Amino acid sequence: MVFATYPDLAGKRVLITGGGSGIGAGIVDAFVKQGAQVFFVDIVEDASRALVESLKDAKHAPVFFKCDLTNLDALSQVIAQIEKDHGAIEVLINNAANDHRHEVHEVTGKYWDDSLAVNLRHQFFCAQAVAPGMKKAGGGVILNFGSISWHLALPNLTLYMTAKAAIEGLTRGLARDLGQDGIRVNTVIPGSVLTERQKALWHSPEAGQAILKSQVLPQPVEIEDIAAMALFLSSDSGRRCSGRDYFVDAGWYGA
Repeated sequence: MVFATYPDLAGKRVLITGGGSGIGAGIVDAFVKQGAQVFFVDIVEDASRALVESLKDAKHAPVFFKCDLTNLDALSQVIAQIEKDHGAIEVLINNAANDHRHEVHEVTGKYWDDSLAVNLRHQFFCAQAVAPGMKKAGGGVILNFGSISWHLALPNLTLYMTAKAAIEGLTRGLARDLGQDGIRVNTVIPGSVLTERQKALWHSPEAGQAILKSQVLPQPVEIEDIAAMALFLSSDSGRRCSGRDYFVDAGWYGA
């Protein structure tokens, strides 16, 4: 896939959560190749460092910070360090999540808290942390990542879907509250993207074929398709897009 080029993204300071693998790594790669200054956080160290190494010859090589996003103090410190050393974040990509499967009867109070912490809570606090710098700079972009899962009511994902449904409400609220400061907030909603993790843990070839048959476009959604939407919405080409949900799902309406 050949990405469109967005000259206004060159030199932009971009923070991506969960950028070490899967969709996040694809977004890191796409922004680096636009000439952006990319910073990303993840708990996975080896894959993250390998990604940095693969992009070391770019105009701005990405910078990796190992950080557990459920630790709000650590997260705050990372963002403060980036802004101290490099300047205000101009684009925030709230990508990190964990789609653990579970049965309803298995859920405890701790499991509930942990699931919402890794899938929802950090998106708000990342936005809260970068908003003052964006306001001072005259504007910015926040992209929250949702999921097609709750729109389809997929099984064994109740807590994940609870968080992902809430993210669309979070986007609306932030878009309203921050819009007067020139900050645009949108939700990107991926469909079935067969990352290496998904293929290893959840999706058999048979399941993948069933999903394709449920889409109006019978082609797989690739990581590059998600990255392309993130680039557009982060660029000046998306300057009048805010408070909305953007599906990249090949029209997946369920079985």
